[in-house]
Amino acid sequence: MPKVTGLGHVGIYVRDPQRMIDFYSGFLGMSVTDRGPDDWIVFLSANPEVEHHEFAMVRSADHNSDPQQISFTVGSLADLRTFYAQIVERGYPVEMVVNHGNAIGCYFRDPEQNVVEVYWHTGRDWPQPYGDPIDLSKSEAELLDIVAAL
Repeated sequence: MPKVTGLGHVGIYVRDPQRMIDFYSGFLGMSVTDRGPDDWIVFLSANPEVEHHEFAMVRSADHNSDPQQISFTVGSLADLRTFYAQIVERGYPVEMVVNHGNAIGCYFRDPEQNVVEVYWHTGRDWPQPYGDPIDLSKSEAELLDIVAAL
Protein backbone atom coordinates (compact mmCIF):
# COMPACT_ATOMS: atom_id res chain seq x y z
CA MET A 1 0.00 0.00 0.00
CA PRO A 2 1.57 3.37 -0.98
CA LYS A 3 1.88 6.15 1.58
CA VAL A 4 2.97 9.76 1.54
CA THR A 5 6.56 10.52 2.50
CA GLY A 6 6.05 13.94 4.06
CA LEU A 7 4.29 17.24 3.82
CA GLY A 8 5.23 19.06 0.62
CA HIS A 9 3.67 22.48 1.07
CA VAL A 10 0.71 24.42 2.41
CA GLY A 11 -1.22 27.05 0.48
CA ILE A 12 -3.47 29.80 1.77
CA TYR A 13 -5.49 32.64 0.27
CA VAL A 14 -4.39 36.14 1.28
CA ARG A 15 -5.86 39.60 0.81
CA ASP A 16 -2.61 41.60 0.95
CA PRO A 17 0.28 39.65 -0.61
CA GLN A 18 2.94 42.31 0.04
CA ARG A 19 2.13 42.55 3.73
CA MET A 20 2.20 38.76 4.00
CA ILE A 21 5.48 38.54 2.01
CA ASP A 22 6.98 41.07 4.42
CA PHE A 23 5.87 38.90 7.35
CA TYR A 24 6.83 35.43 6.06
CA SER A 25 9.99 36.53 4.26
CA GLY A 26 11.09 39.63 6.13
CA PHE A 27 10.17 38.55 9.67
CA LEU A 28 10.27 34.74 9.60
CA GLY A 29 13.17 34.65 7.13
CA MET A 30 11.67 32.39 4.44
CA SER A 31 12.94 32.84 0.89
CA VAL A 32 10.64 33.86 -1.93
CA THR A 33 11.44 31.20 -4.53
CA ASP A 34 8.97 32.15 -7.27
CA ARG A 35 6.02 34.42 -7.90
CA GLY A 36 3.35 34.96 -10.49
CA PRO A 37 2.68 38.22 -12.32
CA ASP A 38 1.50 40.95 -9.93
CA ASP A 39 2.15 38.53 -7.03
CA TRP A 40 -1.14 36.70 -7.59
CA ILE A 41 0.77 33.66 -6.27
CA VAL A 42 3.97 33.67 -4.21
CA PHE A 43 6.04 30.62 -3.28
CA LEU A 44 8.28 30.54 -0.20
CA SER A 45 10.70 28.07 1.34
CA ALA A 46 12.71 27.90 4.55
CA ASN A 47 15.14 25.57 2.76
CA PRO A 48 15.11 26.46 -0.94
CA GLU A 49 18.17 24.29 -1.73
CA VAL A 50 16.10 21.23 -0.79
CA GLU A 51 12.46 22.21 -1.33
CA HIS A 52 11.34 24.72 -3.97
CA HIS A 53 8.41 25.79 -1.83
CA GLU A 54 6.89 24.78 1.46
CA PHE A 55 4.37 27.59 1.53
CA ALA A 56 2.27 29.22 -1.18
CA MET A 57 0.09 32.32 -0.93
CA VAL A 58 -2.60 33.07 -3.51
CA ARG A 59 -4.12 36.56 -3.64
CA SER A 60 -7.88 36.52 -3.75
CA ALA A 61 -10.62 39.00 -3.02
CA ASP A 62 -13.28 36.31 -3.61
CA HIS A 63 -11.79 33.46 -1.59
CA ASN A 64 -10.32 33.58 1.84
CA SER A 65 -8.66 31.15 4.16
CA ASP A 66 -10.28 31.05 7.53
CA PRO A 67 -7.52 31.60 10.07
CA GLN A 68 -5.37 28.49 10.27
CA GLN A 69 -2.31 27.32 12.20
CA ILE A 70 0.99 27.27 10.35
CA SER A 71 3.97 25.88 12.28
CA PHE A 72 7.68 26.39 11.62
CA THR A 73 10.70 24.87 13.32
CA VAL A 74 13.68 26.89 14.51
CA GLY A 75 17.23 25.64 14.91
CA SER A 76 17.86 26.40 18.55
CA LEU A 77 16.32 27.48 21.82
CA ALA A 78 18.21 30.76 21.44
CA ASP A 79 16.48 31.32 18.07
CA LEU A 80 13.09 30.65 19.66
CA ARG A 81 13.80 33.09 22.48
CA THR A 82 14.92 35.73 19.95
CA PHE A 83 11.78 35.21 17.86
CA TYR A 84 9.66 35.52 21.00
CA ALA A 85 11.31 38.83 21.95
CA GLN A 86 10.79 40.17 18.40
CA ILE A 87 7.16 38.97 18.32
CA VAL A 88 6.47 40.88 21.54
CA GLU A 89 8.46 43.92 20.34
CA ARG A 90 6.49 44.09 17.06
CA GLY A 91 3.17 43.70 18.84
CA TYR A 92 2.08 40.49 17.14
CA PRO A 93 -0.67 39.01 19.34
CA VAL A 94 0.70 36.05 21.32
CA GLU A 95 -1.82 33.25 21.81
CA MET A 96 0.30 31.07 24.10
CA VAL A 97 3.79 29.82 24.80
CA VAL A 98 3.84 26.12 25.65
CA ASN A 99 6.23 23.37 26.65
CA HIS A 100 5.04 20.26 24.78
CA GLY A 101 7.83 18.13 26.25
CA ASN A 102 9.10 17.23 22.78
CA ALA A 103 9.07 20.90 21.72
CA ILE A 104 8.62 24.41 23.04
CA GLY A 105 6.29 26.49 20.91
CA CYS A 106 5.26 30.11 20.68
CA TYR A 107 1.85 30.63 19.05
CA PHE A 108 1.02 34.09 17.70
CA ARG A 109 -1.00 35.82 14.93
CA ASP A 110 0.24 36.86 11.49
CA PRO A 111 -1.05 40.08 9.84
CA GLU A 112 -4.15 38.26 8.49
CA GLN A 113 -4.86 36.57 11.84
CA ASN A 114 -3.58 33.06 11.06
CA VAL A 115 -2.02 31.37 14.08
CA VAL A 116 1.70 30.92 13.49
CA GLU A 117 3.79 28.67 15.69
CA VAL A 118 7.55 28.85 15.88
CA TYR A 119 8.92 25.90 17.81
CA TRP A 120 12.14 24.24 18.87
CA HIS A 121 12.50 20.46 19.14
CA THR A 122 13.76 19.59 22.64
CA GLY A 123 15.14 16.22 21.57
CA ARG A 124 12.87 14.45 24.05
CA ASP A 125 10.22 11.92 23.20
CA TRP A 126 7.10 12.96 25.07
CA PRO A 127 3.52 11.69 24.77
CA GLN A 128 1.08 14.11 23.13
CA PRO A 129 -1.08 15.99 23.64
CA TYR A 130 0.84 17.74 26.37
CA GLY A 131 1.17 21.44 27.03
CA ASP A 132 2.43 23.38 30.01
CA PRO A 133 2.77 27.17 29.86
CA ILE A 134 6.40 28.27 29.81
CA ASP A 135 8.01 31.70 30.08
CA LEU A 136 10.47 32.34 27.24
CA SER A 137 11.83 35.38 29.06
CA LYS A 138 13.59 32.95 31.42
CA SER A 139 17.24 32.21 30.73
CA GLU A 140 18.16 29.39 28.39
CA ALA A 141 19.57 27.42 31.35
CA GLU A 142 16.30 27.79 33.29
CA LEU A 143 14.29 26.64 30.29
CA LEU A 144 16.52 23.62 29.73
CA ASP A 145 16.13 22.71 33.43
CA ILE A 146 12.33 22.80 33.03
CA VAL A 147 12.48 20.48 30.01
CA ALA A 148 14.93 18.15 31.78
CA ALA A 149 12.68 17.93 34.85
CA LEU A 150 9.83 16.31 32.90
